[in-house]
Amino acid sequence: MAYFNIRVYGILLDQQNRLLVSDEFIRGNYYTKLPGGGMEIGEGTRDCLQREFMEETGLNIVVGEHFYTTDFHQISAFNNKDQIVSIYYRVYANNITGLITSDIPFNFTTKQTADPTKEAEVFRWISWQELTSESVSLPIDKVVIELLKRNT
Repeated sequence: MAYFNIRVYGILLDQQNRLLVSDEFIRGNYYTKLPGGGMEIGEGTRDCLQREFMEETGLNIVVGEHFYTTDFHQISAFNNKDQIVSIYYRVYANNITGLITSDIPFNFTTKQTADPTKEAEVFRWISWQELTSESVSLPIDKVVIELLKRNT
């Protein structure tokens, strides 16, 4: 049986106009994506995004304006039966000083990637000048980056 998989992601720009991305090791593969994740039963999209940011980054965010919702058919990269619907919001954080980031893409330890059934995540800022749709891995994120660059 096929399902809709609803994902909610945040667009967080810091004061230096850098975009926060998540470098992830999932099922033996490497992905760069926007922070966020799957909506759970009983959650609204904004609640989901706040929970995901707190779980992943430790940041208490304010969810701002809606930016984009998937408007094309996209099958999940992880389950070829699920259709992905991704919802993107601009998000704001008052204090990002505690957020641990790396300047190096996929800056994992050997131990973090030794087992392909495990997952790992590190955060990184990408400067506005360096940001392109090629900076991210997932098809919907690529569309969002193109829209962001065109409309900001």
